[in-house]
Amino acid sequence: MTRSPSPLVLLDLDGTLTDSAPGIVAGIRHAYGALGLPVPDDATLRSFVGPPITDTFPAHGVPADRVDAAVRAYREAYAAGGMYDNRVFDGIPEVLRALRAAGCTLAVATSKPEVYAKPICDRYGITELVDGVFGAPLDEGTSTKATVIAQALASLGRTSPADPAEGPALMVGDREHDVHGAAEHGIRCVGVTWGYAAPGELVDAGAVALVDDVADLTDTVLARLS
Repeated sequence: MTRSPSPLVLLDLDGTLTDSAPGIVAGIRHAYGALGLPVPDDATLRSFVGPPITDTFPAHGVPADRVDAAVRAYREAYAAGGMYDNRVFDGIPEVLRALRAAGCTLAVATSKPEVYAKPICDRYGITELVDGVFGAPLDEGTSTKATVIAQALASLGRTSPADPAEGPALMVGDREHDVHGAAEHGIRCVGVTWGYAAPGELVDAGAVALVDDVADLTDTVLARLS
């Protein structure tokens, strides 16, 4: 008997699996201060969580010729300990176990550089609950969410996620970048509202469903995979 391919669930990290804002925001504050630039307001600082910082720095007042310096200053603070000013959202480990028990292949796909994503996932027990952790290169300007997803798909042996013969695939994320990156591969995205999206961001981007409570995530994912 031919075995059906397993469903694939791609999972964003920051704002979806972990509350990483404290460490990231502190690093961004440090970067602006190091460059002698005005620090953005709190709402703007939270918007840095998720997208590549090489996109968000120039969008929020850092001159193009100083973006590299801002990234270096941010990473100094982040690597010095800010990356671990972080926590897994309550209930997420149970969701990952339940999805695996239901036969899903799970992969973290994050715009965070992989050299940070992997140790974070190791420290907080995520690595052992998924089938792979995939992130951006340190040169984030060469990567998008779509390229991270492409890397994950290739590593997991998925050549065409829109092909029913390869089994269904779904993205779970908290920002528009997750929705758009998945769509480039013909993958739908479930949006979670406990992350860092602005009001209406996920709906406007085209998320196929919104989940307001971690306790409802497993059922929503399985329903959208069927």
